[in-house]
Amino acid sequence: MNGANKKIRLGVNIDHVATLRNARGTFYPDPLKIALMLEHLGVDGITVHLREDRRHIIDQDVTKLVDEVSLPINLEMAATKEMQLIALNLIPHAVCLVPERREERTTEGGLDVVREERELKAFITPLLEKKIRVSIFVSAQLEQIEAAARIGAPVVELNTGIFCNYYCENKMEEYTNEISKLRKAVICANQLGLEVHGGHGLSYETVKFVAAIPGIRELNIGHFLISEAIFEGISSAVKKMRKEIDLAQNCM
Repeated sequence: MNGANKKIRLGVNIDHVATLRNARGTFYPDPLKIALMLEHLGVDGITVHLREDRRHIIDQDVTKLVDEVSLPINLEMAATKEMQLIALNLIPHAVCLVPERREERTTEGGLDVVREERELKAFITPLLEKKIRVSIFVSAQLEQIEAAARIGAPVVELNTGIFCNYYCENKMEEYTNEISKLRKAVICANQLGLEVHGGHGLSYETVKFVAAIPGIRELNIGHFLISEAIFEGISSAVKKMRKEIDLAQNCM
């Protein structure tokens, strides 16, 4: 079975369990608890974003997740010395480098790998030496994907948020154009030998379009699943998302 036909992995981002906890300054709900629940639900990995301002996930969360969860832990982080040292100390399964601005509500776009190529290559070298899988979060721009390959990153995660926003706004021409860009980006990345992931803004509706793109190996979804879990429980939300991904992939 080639890479294009393998079942797409589903990673769940649990940041916003921590957001709810931090809103009241309590010790609950605990991100570790939901990670252990997700383990039993058969998801393929846990993603957390340790931000500079620690607005949701905090250092202790990451330590507990790496130590106590058997699923692969994917640590989203900015390319700063502080975060590099944390990753080198904890050795999560994976690190995904994302841009970060203090005033943003959530990650708003991809890294500018072209502009920061030399710095990023130096940054990821010690992570790769520790056998940490490194992915670079980029928009669907071929020059950024080519730069990610040049610095030695084995994985790119494509920003699906632009497509999702256009879809939610019912801007058909724009979202059709963006899904075309994503398809071309996946082809480009695969030709360069990169594994391709996708994430940001995905819902039951929008995931159908992205999961139908041949060559995507993993989707990381968080805010929507945690939101749906309030109404229907995390088990039901994950099962529905898994079903939508599988149906879309089988219809390629």
